[in-house]
Amino acid sequence: MKLFRRLAAPLFVLALATSAHAAAIKALIVDGQNNHDWKGTTPGLKKYLEDTGLFTVDVATTPGNKDDMPTFKPDFKKYRLVVSNYNGQDWPKETQAAFEEFVRAGGGFISVHAANNSFPSWAAYNQMIGLGGWNGRSEKSGPYVYWEEKAAKVVKDLAPGRGGSHGPQHAFAVETREPQHPIMAGLPAKWMHAQDELYDRLRGPAENLTVLATSFAPKDKGGTDRHEPMLMTIGFGQGRVFHTAMGHAGGGKRVAQQCVGFIVTFQRGAEWAATGKVTQKIPADFPTADQIRLRE
Repeated sequence: MKLFRRLAAPLFVLALATSAHAAAIKALIVDGQNNHDWKGTTPGLKKYLEDTGLFTVDVATTPGNKDDMPTFKPDFKKYRLVVSNYNGQDWPKETQAAFEEFVRAGGGFISVHAANNSFPSWAAYNQMIGLGGWNGRSEKSGPYVYWEEKAAKVVKDLAPGRGGSHGPQHAFAVETREPQHPIMAGLPAKWMHAQDELYDRLRGPAENLTVLATSFAPKDKGGTDRHEPMLMTIGFGQGRVFHTAMGHAGGGKRVAQQCVGFIVTFQRGAEWAATGKVTQKIPADFPTADQIRLRE
């Protein structure tokens, strides 16, 4: 397996970013609490969105103290897309209701990696993300969902057990399961993702869920020996949700979010969640079946 680094964004990204055409889509990134490096990754996520030339991006940071959380009341209606880089304390009920209304009425939403750990008791949020893990999730949260290779289909498994686990971080292949979906159209059937936590045993309501891509979680890496969902879309009311289980960051390392595969699927997922279509081209530095590719 080969590893290539790119020191600069592709020319087409730079051209888009400097286009005279003003970005029309307003996006909001929510952070402030996470067991992952939200301070280190939010600037990257913001840049990835802005690099498309499609988005202007604001950031809403929650208080770090539970007693101050009632003051967290973003005006979600100002935006067409909300990105969660958040895994922490419950938001105020008023804020939860406002976010629910935003997505249900047609707003776009992206859940990044550990954001699917959040809010185990918030029913609507779990419907939005489709699948989640940790924080007490179990068979009461909904079925396991994985890809059955022999049958070439998604399986919903009601077996009892915890929700959410992963083995040691490692590089792994991502396999496309819905090649005609706008987010996946034109991407390789299989490509290598940089070192990351390979989430498995995710479970949840799994309603209106489409599994776009999966990764095999081998037992010798602490996994399930199943093809686990990595990229998903979920319909919630009139809203569109893109859920990426990739993107671990911690201990000063953010290589998973430097992976071109993560970046491009995040960018394409953002455009789809906000507009229902994808106009971005596949960059020349996209990973291949045997090559990881990173951007600095």
